[in-house]
Amino acid sequence: MSQELRRFKAEIFQALAHPTRIAIVEALRSGELSAGQLVDQLGLEQANASQHFAVLRSRQIVTSRKEGNQVFYSLRDPVLIEVLEILKSYFYSHLSQTMSMLQEIQAEKTTPRK
Repeated sequence: MSQELRRFKAEIFQALAHPTRIAIVEALRSGELSAGQLVDQLGLEQANASQHFAVLRSRQIVTSRKEGNQVFYSLRDPVLIEVLEILKSYFYSHLSQTMSMLQEIQAEKTTPRK
């Protein structure tokens, strides 16, 4: 794998390395939304949201268009949602392993020693 491709991947993960930016991407799953809609839907502060939008735009994760005084955002490539779904599966896989280990530990605590 080329260093260029690794750098590209790292930049995408860096751009998604904040829960708010992931929430924005997930909110755009169904299609284009205005900045105001995203701010309201996610309960963001306008100034804070603007910074997150800038990061996502700079990494070309979202595209924006202006209509009057509103800015609308959409995902540049919806395949990113698939990546986030895979990460969710990865999370649940690790969570179930952790739960299994916890159950084993609890079972050992309740089993009398001889």
